[in-house]
Amino acid sequence: MIKNCLMIEDIAKNLVHLKKEFTKIYDGKSQIQELIPVSKSNLFPIKQQDLELLHQFATKNPIYYNSYKKTVGQTSCIIYEGDINKYWLNSIQYDSSHAPFSPTWIMSAYVGVLLAKDLGYLEIIDIGSGDGRIAFCAKVLDLESYSIEIDDMLVDLQKLLTILDFHPHCSDAVTFDYSSLNLTHPIFFIGGLPQMGGIQLASGVMEKINSISDLKRNTGWVFTGTYSQKYQPDPKNEAGWGTLIEKNNLKSVQTISLPTAWAFHEPEETPYIFTQTVSE
Repeated sequence: MIKNCLMIEDIAKNLVHLKKEFTKIYDGKSQIQELIPVSKSNLFPIKQQDLELLHQFATKNPIYYNSYKKTVGQTSCIIYEGDINKYWLNSIQYDSSHAPFSPTWIMSAYVGVLLAKDLGYLEIIDIGSGDGRIAFCAKVLDLESYSIEIDDMLVDLQKLLTILDFHPHCSDAVTFDYSSLNLTHPIFFIGGLPQMGGIQLASGVMEKINSISDLKRNTGWVFTGTYSQKYQPDPKNEAGWGTLIEKNNLKSVQTISLPTAWAFHEPEETPYIFTQTVSE
């Protein structure tokens, strides 16, 4: 497990380096842009079949309107350019506990799920899942997954992308009946920064999970943080999640920083904080 974990950390660092190289040479005008390596390499020792499925997800996804091949650093990649305006505008109709749609990179979703699998989790629950890319990556990596998204337009988008069935659910995550999923050892990826509705969303879902017998101690949580100066820091740190982590008797297991659409022009990548319940 330690060897796998170090490999995953290396892939994450290599992806961040690749993104920084990409930002130096990218001269397009698209609203969002990301890349996926064409093939397995020493920098990205990922199964070729997995990479091909990630490319299929991007190719079939209507948020991307253009793609082209380009070598970035030492890595041959496909660049995907997209526009999320109509989905973003639809997603802001909900209350403050629901963050507007802005995706992580597909490669970042894959690396995050890779770490969750290495930590021993069996099911991925993607909360505020957008186009379902985290839940999709879980299926690529042979985990069970469920995608919970309140926005009907985004869920319709997800249904176009069920190359692998990641179980899209159009539902408010804070009222969803998680007992219906018969979870055993799940990890929840919470979509949304703490300052953009993430705290309210996470708190609501935790309340539901804690009411299910024996599930609380078997459940992991992944929080999407930020180091951006635009947001007021949390007094307990953890990239904005420290107070919630302490309040809910969680401990941070690992943090990895990964590229996201909203931080493309930021000097710092987006930290994903992996946590679990402290044994009582």
